[in-house]
Amino acid sequence: MKRLFLGIALLVLATGGTYAQQTTKSKTDTIPLKYGSHRIGNRTDEMMERWRSYGLGQFIHWGVYAIPGGHWEGKSYNGAAEWIRSWGGASAPANWQATYDNLYKQFNPVAFDARKWAKQAKDMGAKYLIFTTKHHDGFSLWPSKYTDYSITNTPYKKDIVKQVVDAYDAEGIDVYLYFSIIDWNHPGYRSGVPKTAKDSLAYEDFKQFTRNQLLELLTNYPKTKGLWFDGTWDAAWVKQSKFADDLEKELRAFHPGLIIGSRFRADENGKRHFDSNGKMMGDYEQGWERKLPKSIEVLEGRDWDCVMTIPPNQWGYNSDWKSSYIKTAHDLTDMLLHAVSMNGNLVVNFGPDGKGNIRPEESITAAKLGEWTKVNGAAIYGAKYAGLPKPDYGYYTKKDNKLFLTVINKPVNGTLRLAIPRSYKQKPANAVLLIGNIKLNITTVDMGMSGDGNIYYDIQLPANLNATSPFVVSIELINATGRSNNFGEAKT
Repeated sequence: MKRLFLGIALLVLATGGTYAQQTTKSKTDTIPLKYGSHRIGNRTDEMMERWRSYGLGQFIHWGVYAIPGGHWEGKSYNGAAEWIRSWGGASAPANWQATYDNLYKQFNPVAFDARKWAKQAKDMGAKYLIFTTKHHDGFSLWPSKYTDYSITNTPYKKDIVKQVVDAYDAEGIDVYLYFSIIDWNHPGYRSGVPKTAKDSLAYEDFKQFTRNQLLELLTNYPKTKGLWFDGTWDAAWVKQSKFADDLEKELRAFHPGLIIGSRFRADENGKRHFDSNGKMMGDYEQGWERKLPKSIEVLEGRDWDCVMTIPPNQWGYNSDWKSSYIKTAHDLTDMLLHAVSMNGNLVVNFGPDGKGNIRPEESITAAKLGEWTKVNGAAIYGAKYAGLPKPDYGYYTKKDNKLFLTVINKPVNGTLRLAIPRSYKQKPANAVLLIGNIKLNITTVDMGMSGDGNIYYDIQLPANLNATSPFVVSIELINATGRSNNFGEAKT
């Protein structure tokens, strides 16, 4: 059957990447570990169940790096804009790192309005936010008492993290705080394993500084639901299995219910995300950065989310978006349903400029995505894997007795043919197009194929449906009883 493809082919059908490709070892594998995973199975508490229901989230990367925006003195940084402080070599401006380290003296985001950001996120349909409190440059967006390199010593001075937490909480959006272990500003930071006594002492000071800042964040912003860690791949941090394990326990005890992903620490053998026995370390898998799993089987039942940029690989503000393809709201809708249909969440990133403005292109994309979620949110929020093979038309999600078919590829003949395995314990009873709340006809189809393991149901779309974006059909399911095991005489 020919179909009209409404979306653009997306480069997201990866099977995993460095961490996501790892698989859980057999229960018979018993490598003795002190600092591996401490959990058997997934969390079942109320906060984690809430996390699973989010569907859509927002990520915001913002800091001093928004001032240069990927460029300086007519030169362009060839990398992700939030990494611009690491710019070196012949392509970099003279004395660049010294220049960057003084940019905080210019940080005065006069257009910043956390309430405006939060309202836009709510209108987009986001249920949680991940916000960068401190990126690799070490600049703290809150008035930390442990460093002078913070918002306190900028022209702006006001606590940005507090404004963000309060504004998003007021809109009913849960806040997770991003924190980079890498800190290029702290004198004790080392990327490599310390080799001298002096380096070791310096790094011990850095470790205590890191602990102090994390406890400070949880103390200052008790509404925080979780911590999202970055920069944990350095050899020096990977070697801190005991310290990081103790710190994680301390953070969880200090803030009960805290959610921490799989990238915070390594076990004593240097294994990150998954310990040496293949068990995930943390509450959910964080290996899906700018990629999505090809099938639910590779996830092996783990909780997970995908963090996704709108341009290819710019998290912080970059003033130049001309270099490559920019994802549309339709692309993100496809990715969103891809994630939810496999029990995951999609988190869409935004990079405000140095004045605190979310760029117009991102705002337009957020508004369009919000128009879609407002009508079709039932297919996302609290919806999960349906237990059915992926349909050619798009994606199935399910909540209670409702099956949602999000149609990305509209059939030219206007008929959605559902192939439901005979082993499935439910069958369609009625269907509604969420756009306009239009009831649709369902008929059972005898395909006449001997030994076929499916039963087929045709849903007829309205003849005047001029779909220019994905749409959702809500299907009520009832118990499938009275089915014959004789394929030739199946009854529904």
